[in-house]
Amino acid sequence: MTITCLHYPAPGGRTKNLLVMLPGAGMAAEDFFTNGLIAAVHDRHPQVDIIAARPALDLYLDGDVAAALHSAVIAPALAQDHEHIWLLGISLGGMGALLYAALHQANVAGILLLAPFLGTPGTIAEVESAGGLPRWQPGGVATAPEARMLRWLQNYLAHPPKHPNLYLGYGTKDRFSRGHQILAANLREENVFTQPGGHDWQTWLPLWGRMLDKTSW
Repeated sequence: MTITCLHYPAPGGRTKNLLVMLPGAGMAAEDFFTNGLIAAVHDRHPQVDIIAARPALDLYLDGDVAAALHSAVIAPALAQDHEHIWLLGISLGGMGALLYAALHQANVAGILLLAPFLGTPGTIAEVESAGGLPRWQPGGVATAPEARMLRWLQNYLAHPPKHPNLYLGYGTKDRFSRGHQILAANLREENVFTQPGGHDWQTWLPLWGRMLDKTSW
């Protein structure tokens, strides 16, 4: 079980800022570069180092993705004096970003979620039936990683800390939009970005640009 990492140094030179990008299932680490997300960051924030990190799918299935990310990516970055670490998670990578925050919240300055996977249809239906995320209780159909992620979101939303900042972007026709709407209902309006589109790069790139324009490093 490995994590593939691609490094894109800040064009502005040595920096204390790091963005770790986590792709979804079926995506490759290099897809962030190919689809323009790397360039979008450096055009706006040249003082940000980027690591595109793709954990093996087994790490998500076993619930070990957070520990693996810390060992392979975040701990070495901290040792190299990166003080401000942000996470971008797309689709399943969004789950990875939230699971990491659940384990190591103090290390994360911000979380950017693009069309995140927030649970299976059964889990999302259970959250809806409970009356939303604040009222949901684990113990039903949610897997252990889903429950850990949703419980962290509950605590985060109930007592918003200064860090990490949390942003959400998604297409209104995304197949996971039911889960996105549940989360969006509990976030500040200025932290939520939507536009017509589905679960694809064509939708994510313009959303990504809008999200970057709102972030401060």
